[in-house]
Amino acid sequence: MSSYQFPDDFLWGAATAAYQIEGAATEDGRKPSVWDTFSATPGKVLNGDTGMTACDHYHRYESDIELMVQLGIKNYRFSIAWPRIIPDGRGQVNEAGIDFYKRLLDRLQEAGITPYATLFHWDSPQALEDLYGSWRSREMARDYADYVTAVVSRLGDRISQWMTINEIFCFTHMGYSAEEDPPHAPGTRVKTVKEVWQTSHHALLAHGLGCQAIRAASPVPCTVGLVDNISVTVPLMETPGDIEATKKAFHTYGTNGGVIFPALTGNYSPALLEKLGSQVPDIQPGDLETIHQPIDWLGFNIYSGVYTRAADNAEGYEFLPLPPGYPRLHMPWLNIVPECLYWGIRHVSETLGRPDLPIIVTENGCAAQDRLVDGEVMDSDRILYLRQHLKAAHRAASEGYPLKGYFVWSLMDNFEWAWGYDRRFGITYIDYATQQRIPKASFAWYRECLRQNRVV
Repeated sequence: MSSYQFPDDFLWGAATAAYQIEGAATEDGRKPSVWDTFSATPGKVLNGDTGMTACDHYHRYESDIELMVQLGIKNYRFSIAWPRIIPDGRGQVNEAGIDFYKRLLDRLQEAGITPYATLFHWDSPQALEDLYGSWRSREMARDYADYVTAVVSRLGDRISQWMTINEIFCFTHMGYSAEEDPPHAPGTRVKTVKEVWQTSHHALLAHGLGCQAIRAASPVPCTVGLVDNISVTVPLMETPGDIEATKKAFHTYGTNGGVIFPALTGNYSPALLEKLGSQVPDIQPGDLETIHQPIDWLGFNIYSGVYTRAADNAEGYEFLPLPPGYPRLHMPWLNIVPECLYWGIRHVSETLGRPDLPIIVTENGCAAQDRLVDGEVMDSDRILYLRQHLKAAHRAASEGYPLKGYFVWSLMDNFEWAWGYDRRFGITYIDYATQQRIPKASFAWYRECLRQNRVV
């Protein structure tokens, strides 16, 4: 029987994002992000919640690092807030914002924790939305690259693991598309499918220019990754027919064909281009070369998947609806499909033809209906979810796929975007009235996984 032991050099970590935990939205020179504006608009976020305070990490980062030490992680993924660094989106750098991250990074170093920094996790400056419509304009990619240069030239002596952008689909298609109703992200609704794909194309350009900027500005040798929430097709049965159907479906499922395909292969998926027809985004000469920058590893955010099987239809496959009683956790889309983690990694190696590319699971976790009872949160449902996904991760690693690490989402409960504070993804419970941090049962379980370097 398998002990689910991981390789000795396997990376274990935990992840957060700036807007979801920092708070201090108007302090030390920070100006509004699009998420400040969105969450302040009545009806956009559940219960009218905003990220103005969040977990108050801006003031409590030292105790949060003590929490990381208690957990035993040696790797911490976080994001840097663009409107804290360049409040107007372009132009003058706010050194007070830089100083906050210097303090955070110095304390992480003292604690023996390696920082993994995401340069953009959705909180773009509102000033650029007002100026030219954010990701509707190619200007956004150039301004992003300038922001990256400002950050890396100032913090690059403290960070050697960089990620350009987090989940392009979520801040482009989920914000700008008229098909997303109600919208679950900021963005002026555009009228055509082509315009929606244009926003994600501009984000891909930002990734490519960001890769170049990191390597040009870093004062030390560093690695660069892209983080994507690949939409994962999972074979209903692992038969040759269903596996082949699953790989075919992968090309046009979600935004795979127009995000991860160009980023990793240098071209949009032909199947997607055929599907879009006249709605293909404008691709200027040199764009695909810029987008297809060499990266050192891929960050893979994974929560669920869709069961797929071979079918006698024009596509050759069909997606299988889940019955009402199918197990899911505390999000409407969070069906428990643990094989998605294994198949996502396998798709990168086989369907995308990149077996050379190391993969780190940069987010995996779930929202659960956590309740604090007698000072404890017994989130056995979260442990079940994480255990099954880590077993799928172990399968990928044991079969030789290049999985190098795993970061749980999230270190703590936080502002869950359009769901506000109603949905809790953390392994640490946040009492938002007091900002008390209370480790959940999953915290102790994950700590034991780290200690033994295996699934327990």
